[in-house]
Amino acid sequence: MNGLYVYLSVLAVYFIVGTGIAVYSRRKGVKTSSDYYVAGYKLGGFLSAMTYAATTYSAFMMIGLVGFAYATGVGAFGFELLYLLSTVALLALFSKKVWRLARERKWVSPAEMLGDLYGSKWLSILVAIVYLFALLPYITAQLVGLGNMLQGVGSAYWVGIVLGAVIVFLWTYLAGIWSVASTDAYQGLWMILSAIAFILWLLFALLPSKGLSLGEATRILGEKGLLGITGFWAPTVFLAFTLPWLFFAVTNPQVVQRLYMPRDEKALKAMIKYFLVFGFTYTVIVTLIGLFARSLSLVGALPDLTKARDLVTPTLISMANPLFGAIVFTSIVAAAISTMDSIILTLSSSASRDLYARLREKPSHRVELTIGYATITLLVIIVSVMAWFKPGYVVELSVLSSVILLPLAPITLAAWILPERVRGKQAYAYTALIIGAGMGVYASLIYGPKKAFITTWLGIPVSAWILVVSTIIVAAGLLAKRKS
Repeated sequence: MNGLYVYLSVLAVYFIVGTGIAVYSRRKGVKTSSDYYVAGYKLGGFLSAMTYAATTYSAFMMIGLVGFAYATGVGAFGFELLYLLSTVALLALFSKKVWRLARERKWVSPAEMLGDLYGSKWLSILVAIVYLFALLPYITAQLVGLGNMLQGVGSAYWVGIVLGAVIVFLWTYLAGIWSVASTDAYQGLWMILSAIAFILWLLFALLPSKGLSLGEATRILGEKGLLGITGFWAPTVFLAFTLPWLFFAVTNPQVVQRLYMPRDEKALKAMIKYFLVFGFTYTVIVTLIGLFARSLSLVGALPDLTKARDLVTPTLISMANPLFGAIVFTSIVAAAISTMDSIILTLSSSASRDLYARLREKPSHRVELTIGYATITLLVIIVSVMAWFKPGYVVELSVLSSVILLPLAPITLAAWILPERVRGKQAYAYTALIIGAGMGVYASLIYGPKKAFITTWLGIPVSAWILVVSTIIVAAGLLAKRKS
């Protein structure tokens, strides 16, 4: 029981400090929807980078990727590293253009951006609906994870649900993106510093205490083939896992929206640079934790968790000093919270901008903000209720979120590369989005969401088919002549 008190005490400190930061961020003032959702395009480089990183890296890293590396070897590092490299490449190629256009055209939501570029308010509405469908289960899965984590340290499941809901609502509601960006910086620092401390403890305290040197653990991993490409990472499996993430930076609205926010080009460049440093460091650390945890299992110091890989990090944490374990545990809570509040705020911006402002000739900023506040409240209630009943399909469907959003890759890239050519071609965008997202949903219904992720048609993963089909449709639109 004493251990539980330590965990709850550290969580309380995390909550109090974060709330103080969120309250302090209100000094920036929120008068318009652009102030609330994109900080009036005034974020500095550090805040821009930290909110991008904390939003991108959810609890999947310290739970999911640790388990992947543990069970499947260093191939998990390649899978995640390709995501990072593709994201940085896309940012280097397009961020400046998107940042400039967002200022010129006063974009707030990513759906609004696509509707504007294609010249169709109805495309904005369709994209906003797809965002909601694809991302709502993912938010719920994060909240389910918080409940399970609290339950795992001896608390009640409902405590995690209530805690997560209260934090997300409060920090998002207080000052919009100013609250979210400020608390993301706080949470991002907690995440990376805790990860560094955790790997140092694992390598230089836990391994030696179990009679393993760093060199010996590395040798054991090499002998088992875990430092090379294991049988799990067949080409089709690697493609299925990697392809959706390669375009994460252009398909997921919570990160696209962050391209609007830096206050100048210097801040934009700093965002990309700091994100690269954060992402690479975090990915290396998380992979090493999984690999060296596996070496402990191979010598009998840990149970075999290959069939329960999400338990690797909790098992390691349980072996640490309660205070240290609570700090690392809280970093995982921070990762989940930062992802949740960012997505909820982005979905709120779509509701206020795409389902209200785009349909009014003279929208009211006050009404936009009221709709935004109401949407945040409604979303928090919905995901809390869904998480309360632990719907198993939600966790599985969250894996497919990026697949359902994948048709937005060619739609968005075409608009960024050739904005003058896509205008008036919204019919092709509708078709690509409906067919592409429909293929992902169809596969999940027929095979089950989890199996559909790695199912192949004619030897090609479903995600590849979605990308190819939607790209062909968009390309046909670019080649088609406009009606005079």
